[in-house]
Amino acid sequence: MRFATYEHGGTVHAGVVSEDGVHAFPAGVTVLDLVRRGLPAALEAGGSVLSGPAVPLASVRLLPPLEPPSVRDFVAFEEHVEGMVAPASVPPEWYEAPTFYFTNPCALVGAHDDVPIPPGSRLFDFELEVAAVLGPDAIFGYTILNDWSARDLQRREMKVNLGPAKGKDSATTLGPWLVTADELEPYHDADGFLALDMRVAVNGVEAGQDLLSNMGWPFEELAAYAGRGTRLRAGDVLGSGTCGNGGCLAELWGRRGEQTPPPLKPGDVVEMTVEGIGTIRNTVVAGVDLPPVRRARSRHPRRRSR
Repeated sequence: MRFATYEHGGTVHAGVVSEDGVHAFPAGVTVLDLVRRGLPAALEAGGSVLSGPAVPLASVRLLPPLEPPSVRDFVAFEEHVEGMVAPASVPPEWYEAPTFYFTNPCALVGAHDDVPIPPGSRLFDFELEVAAVLGPDAIFGYTILNDWSARDLQRREMKVNLGPAKGKDSATTLGPWLVTADELEPYHDADGFLALDMRVAVNGVEAGQDLLSNMGWPFEELAAYAGRGTRLRAGDVLGSGTCGNGGCLAELWGRRGEQTPPPLKPGDVVEMTVEGIGTIRNTVVAGVDLPPVRRARSRHPRRRSR
């Protein structure tokens, strides 16, 4: 089943997507509510609205499928890590345990929304990923995630051994809807990974393609690691991290030693398709023009008292 959050007639609804369009739940029901109930109850609730009227998808604005309590983004593809480092190599620490960072759940955008370039960035990039959404006791479902990245801001931040922060927190696309885990069960391979084809194109030209099953860990192990020593909540989002083989521009730059293809610019259209889930398509637009950030003062001579 496919659960969506959408805007129609000036009102936000949760609904179930079918071949006829999207069927609305009663007012006040959200996709996060359904996720918190657990998959069996959500499927039952979804089935009860499928007999109702459908609104054509072409007449709605698809929003992020849910408002998650948190968004963790992992780096689970070995090939991506290798391509981001020159000369190509994978740090031995990558193999020891999954690594993730927290991104901004308030900056989620929908499947077809415009995406502004962050203030001060000249190296704007996409990242092709799949995200798992946690239920009360298991993975509830999956959606496509585009982890938009201001590479110049990100690189500066990470030289201070902290971040990424402003390099990542301006926009993250989730969509087009949340596909329940039972629908994708046939795609699991013998090792428990989801063998889904992933593709990204810029202005109609394919930039990258990979299989989700090339992850170093399956989502269940990412969730187990995320929950070590802390508490996970239903609705938490876990991103796979960028796939290999052109899952982002920075990986291609790292392998080629030059910025080819060039960084994203206003007017560029980034389209991502994941087998069994769907397609998201966002247009890059100019961002807010802000003045440069004031540099920190140097602490010299050292002050030990007033």
